[in-house]
Amino acid sequence: MEKMIIFFDGSCPLCVAEMNQLRKLNNQHQLQFEDILVPDFNQRFPDISKEKASTVLHGLLFSQTGSEQQLLLGLDVSYKAWNLVGKKKWLKILRLPVIRIVADKAYLFFARNRYRISYLLTGKSRCNSCSID
Repeated sequence: MEKMIIFFDGSCPLCVAEMNQLRKLNNQHQLQFEDILVPDFNQRFPDISKEKASTVLHGLLFSQTGSEQQLLLGLDVSYKAWNLVGKKKWLKILRLPVIRIVADKAYLFFARNRYRISYLLTGKSRCNSCSID
């Protein structure tokens, strides 16, 4: 079974909400959630740039044997995470060649503006005590 570590922004209300949805469906423990803002992040994950992970979602996918790993970015992380928990199969359409280009640009816009978008949708741009349940 493939497994993945998702590196997310724990101060973003929308990011945390998605991680909470995934966590609730993570019955096979195929996903591990890591907040890039925890104090010991750089020590625990020296190969993951906290700065880069704060601009685009990062995921580290492990092969079924665990011997190989692949870094995924942006919507590739979201698609794979939802696929691993067996939900939102429609996201596959966002990975089709022509749609992928537009979807990735839209994702990057969201990532750059996630605090403003969070404020518009939730009334909170950032949270100090967000956590995945």
